[in-house]
Amino acid sequence: MNTVRYPNAKTRAALLQRPAMEADTAHKTVADILAAVQQNGDAALRKYALQFDKVKQDRLTLTASEWKEAASQLPKDLKEAIRQAQQNIARFHRAQQRSEKKITTTPGVVCWRESRAIEKVGLYIPGGTAPLFSTVLMLATPAKIAGCQQVVMCTPPGKDGKIHPAILFAAQLCGVTAVYKTGGAQAIAAMAYGTQSVPKVDKIFGPGNRFVTLAKQMVQQQGVAIDMPAGPSEVLVVADETCVPAFVAADLLSQAEHGPDSQVLLVTWKEALLQKVREQVQQQLKALPRQAIASAALQHSKLILVKDKAEALQLINDYAPEHLIVAVKDKKYFTKHVANAGSVFIGNNTPESAGDYASGTNHTLPTNGYARMYSGVSLDSFTKKITFQKISRKGLMNLGPVIETMAAAEQLIAHKNAVSIRLKHLKRKP
Repeated sequence: MNTVRYPNAKTRAALLQRPAMEADTAHKTVADILAAVQQNGDAALRKYALQFDKVKQDRLTLTASEWKEAASQLPKDLKEAIRQAQQNIARFHRAQQRSEKKITTTPGVVCWRESRAIEKVGLYIPGGTAPLFSTVLMLATPAKIAGCQQVVMCTPPGKDGKIHPAILFAAQLCGVTAVYKTGGAQAIAAMAYGTQSVPKVDKIFGPGNRFVTLAKQMVQQQGVAIDMPAGPSEVLVVADETCVPAFVAADLLSQAEHGPDSQVLLVTWKEALLQKVREQVQQQLKALPRQAIASAALQHSKLILVKDKAEALQLINDYAPEHLIVAVKDKKYFTKHVANAGSVFIGNNTPESAGDYASGTNHTLPTNGYARMYSGVSLDSFTKKITFQKISRKGLMNLGPVIETMAAAEQLIAHKNAVSIRLKHLKRKP
């Protein structure tokens, strides 16, 4: 990790840059994939599975035996852990169900909103170096609570052409309606356009690598909704002398092991902490199975020394981290004033891993600074709001003249007439 001491305002923007991506090359690659899937459907999905994943696929859908065998292939303790996590996630997201009040804006004019589920949603579950069955829980659970009629899932198979049984077990537990063996940008294309096997959906959810993220952004421009631009994972830990350096190092490494393009930051105003955390990172790194991946991520990660907590807060809000861990004495200062963060973890006993798996909050969060304007996935992500209004005779008599005046001022006379004709009719009635 790189150590940066007392950065000034002029260098802060460069300091907080994420790892650079080869945007031009990736853009052309993804554009070609999208076009091929749109034109050739399942054939393109099979072609890219062989090209990118080295997997020859005879079929993209699951067999009945694959569905049935998933639960039997998992140890009892893992199944129980998945069930407990799903219950916590469901509990947290059910609490987001709220009925809104009907509001009388003018006597006789009543307005309100109601939620309606998005009918068809697609979930992208990364595979590759780690089977992220936890993401199935995070996306499918709120989708079912919201009442989505069709919840389809795409995930890349392993080298044996099969999907990890934990992913399938989680999908069954959460009520996923169909699972397809396809990954990468081509899976996003399949859900955006539809193929012979994969149905077209209205909104696509799920994290992924830079190709998946770019594919989501590109299909959004073509009319398919997405949850957010969720790319490589990141964490920022703000800490002082009250933290446990071993805990901080563990949290940094937990995100670094996601991928070589992940980024982790420590921000502190206690210089002695820098070396303590560095030593712990080096020690713990040696024992990690994903040591090579974490080491690559650490190459563009930083230990940052600032003057005080006020400067630390400014840096946090400028960076807008996906995950923010607050390991300081004055926790309220940061929790009260943080403006930009996907999810906040407070105190030495709150590891970021809790949110990744089982505390109940959603781990699908905005990255790459998008926490400035995006929220993480929630129940609302799977619904849309419809406004309703009902105006009585008295209400139109009260509000009508206001509408007529405004419509006339905008020179939209048909708008004015839609009110005037009603008012004349009402005035004629006894």
